[in-house]
Amino acid sequence: MAQNKFRGLGVALITPFCTDGSIDFEALNRLVEYQIKGGVDFLCIMGTTAETPTLSSEEKRLLKQHLVERVAGRVPLLMGCGGNNTTAILYDLKNEDWRGIDGVLSVCPYYNKPSQEGLYQHFAAIAKASPLPVVLYNVPGRTSVNMTAETTLRLAHDFENIVAIKEASGDITQMDDIIKNKPNRFDVISGDDAITFPLITLGAVGVISVIGNALPAEFSRMVRLALKKEYNTSLTIHHKFTELFKLLFVDGNPAGVKAMLSEMGLIQNVLRLPLVPTRLTTMEKISQIVKDLGY
Repeated sequence: MAQNKFRGLGVALITPFCTDGSIDFEALNRLVEYQIKGGVDFLCIMGTTAETPTLSSEEKRLLKQHLVERVAGRVPLLMGCGGNNTTAILYDLKNEDWRGIDGVLSVCPYYNKPSQEGLYQHFAAIAKASPLPVVLYNVPGRTSVNMTAETTLRLAHDFENIVAIKEASGDITQMDDIIKNKPNRFDVISGDDAITFPLITLGAVGVISVIGNALPAEFSRMVRLALKKEYNTSLTIHHKFTELFKLLFVDGNPAGVKAMLSEMGLIQNVLRLPLVPTRLTTMEKISQIVKDLGY
């Protein structure tokens, strides 16, 4: 039976770029070491926050190889493998080199807006083809389709290698329904920094985080305290981040967290079109928070 290794603080790793637009592997190395030193429990690579749609096939291959070698098994790696062409995903699952990767994160198909039965059949095919544990990813704000609790639970009960879901629907009632009725071997992971604390109190096992790129030590402490049911201390930390949660997403993701990381001296503030850096007003507020935090 597949086990879920993806608990606690997982960070949706950004892809740093040089001013000429190429991948900044030196900055990536700094970032990986910063994450591991900060106590992250796992890394999620080549997801939304990594600007994966703007990476070429060759860049994805090099990035994966580089990260596997750099992390060297120190924390589990969850890698994005999803899309809206089921056949193409199945091809990648069967033909890519998955050595050094511990699981795949697969997003609900976007743009073509499948029915709930279409979602079920899509993920059923992925589960049957995957050589690794599968984490579902429901993010209707990006995909235009919400996978209902009923469909998630059907998949969770039918496929033992579907080990978790990254839930970013924003619907607490839906998430609670999944947590209440799921099999014991299946976990719910928060896909939204701002609701991580309340979701853990309901029974979620962690988060795949954006803010963790910049503040891994602080955010991992909040998550661990919440998982230990030390809610008062955890809630205090959660409230410290309230303004930052909004700032990091007001101009889109990963524009906010890249602005913050650049202010901290870890990367250059470069994104690939169609994404652009945060507005000056947002940047000034982020800069002030970085100073207040002592970076």
